[in-house]
Amino acid sequence: VDCAVSQCNTLSVFPVFVLILQVHFGHWLIEGSPYVILFDIASAAWNLERWKGDLWQTCNIGLPYHDREANDSLILGSLIAWFFKELTDNLGDKPNVICHFHEWQAGPGLILSRSRKIPMATVFTTHATLLGRYLCAGNTDFYNNLGRFNIDKEAGERQIYHRYCLERAAVHCAHVFTTVSEITAVEASHMLHRRPDVVTPNGLNVKKFSAMHEFQNLHSTSKARIQEFVRGHFYGHLDFNLEKTLFFFIAGRYEFSNKGADIFLESLSRLNYMLRVHRNDVTVVVFFIMPAETNNFNVESLKGQAVRKQLWDTAHTVKEKFGKKLYDALLKGTIPDMNSILDRDDFTIMKRAIYATQIIFHPEFLSSTSPLLPMDYEDFVRGCHLGVFPSYYEPWGYTPGECTVMGIPSVTTNLSGFGCFMEEHVSDPAAYGIYVMDRRFRSADDSCNQLTQFMFSFCQQSRRQRIIQRNRTERLSDLLDWRYLGRFYIHARHLALSRAFPEKFKMDPIAPLKTEGFCYPRPYSVPPSPSASVHSTPHHSDAEDDDDESYDEDEEAEKDRLNIKSPFMLGAMPEVKKKQPGESGN
Repeated sequence: VDCAVSQCNTLSVFPVFVLILQVHFGHWLIEGSPYVILFDIASAAWNLERWKGDLWQTCNIGLPYHDREANDSLILGSLIAWFFKELTDNLGDKPNVICHFHEWQAGPGLILSRSRKIPMATVFTTHATLLGRYLCAGNTDFYNNLGRFNIDKEAGERQIYHRYCLERAAVHCAHVFTTVSEITAVEASHMLHRRPDVVTPNGLNVKKFSAMHEFQNLHSTSKARIQEFVRGHFYGHLDFNLEKTLFFFIAGRYEFSNKGADIFLESLSRLNYMLRVHRNDVTVVVFFIMPAETNNFNVESLKGQAVRKQLWDTAHTVKEKFGKKLYDALLKGTIPDMNSILDRDDFTIMKRAIYATQIIFHPEFLSSTSPLLPMDYEDFVRGCHLGVFPSYYEPWGYTPGECTVMGIPSVTTNLSGFGCFMEEHVSDPAAYGIYVMDRRFRSADDSCNQLTQFMFSFCQQSRRQRIIQRNRTERLSDLLDWRYLGRFYIHARHLALSRAFPEKFKMDPIAPLKTEGFCYPRPYSVPPSPSASVHSTPHHSDAEDDDDESYDEDEEAEKDRLNIKSPFMLGAMPEVKKKQPGESGN
């Protein structure tokens, strides 16, 4: 606004900028209910051009007008820098402020805050480098050429140079730079030219997923709902036994190569061949849970589930008529002729229900309100037998982590942060149902064969073996809990304080993290043999499922707990889980 001031009968006009914007303050509706401040960037968008000028004068980074995401990040960053300037002016030096910025979109706020010398400690975390994701999506041999890329040229050719500059500037402005995994730390060293100070693995709120002793029963319940969906999906072609059917799934962004969908499909083809050659009676049904652009439901998809219900209703109708005729015949003391107990109308009804159509693609993400598969993602995961995530580019990987805390075995890779983390902290991940593919040092064909072998070995397990393995998988939940992984963030923030306010905070920069050396042993009952990494227990047939094989989940869990190699006390350890009466699972 313009403010007019009268002096000595002369009108002088001074430009005064008044920032008017909408701000919302409240609580985030998660455990702990932390305070949240939300800036309405649309209400401040009128000042964008001025802030673009500020950014250019600060670091010579220009933003094109057509990149709305970059422009929005600058608006937010300018508001953040303004907010923390006001906050620190009012607080003085008590208490000190730490601001943790995540991803390149938060970069402008960090850059502007440091350039204005706002007295606060800053941490910047990249969960994946911007250019790394683009290069991997372009089918480049990324990890074998990390030191050979012309970074500026690659970013310019992909029209993301300005975004890359924001990310790199934020990395070098931060007091402490972190990333989510060792594999991404190596990537960041080459892409952003700074080695992360701390690796901060992504944790989970395990309490949210915890089902204590019920997770095996939840698997059975959710699996039954998936079986109902499969009955409708394959109606008219259901020539396999659902009790001998395994459900595999892959989930994530619709990135065909980055998420490993390409190698998964090829491995499924090879698995199909192996199952046929070995005359294995197991059927594998695979779900690809990847959000994609769609317009509406496929009519055939809806029809499939409707026909399944119609078949069920028809069967019940015919059963009622059959039962009544059989009852009448027995009352008369005769055995009815089975060829005449059903009339022509009954056969017509059944044929009409059979001669329908078939379906294959369901264009909707999982939701409990879906008319196709009314299940939330969490319930769906619990109902599956194996999650397969053969990602080529996966800085962390929440999907296999979520499988783990719900007791579902999974396949990951040594190019994912999760896979590297498990190899570091678990002496034999496969014994716990975490199969780690080698996609870093093997060819694509060899990796594909390895994945095929993982899946084939899983298909050979008996029902009892799968139950035992799920118990072991769920036992790793505590390793992924924020209770433990939060210590890495605490370390990063202490380090930032020591660098921002060295006169007040002292910290040994070369002191090792207390979590180094923390390792889960091989499960107590698994033989100490290389072959143990393939199967959790020796193979046996389904007929042996109810035998008295010597396996005690409580005893094994207790002995494993005592054998955890840890250089420090973890605090209160979780109570040993006791099986409850009636607990079941398959």
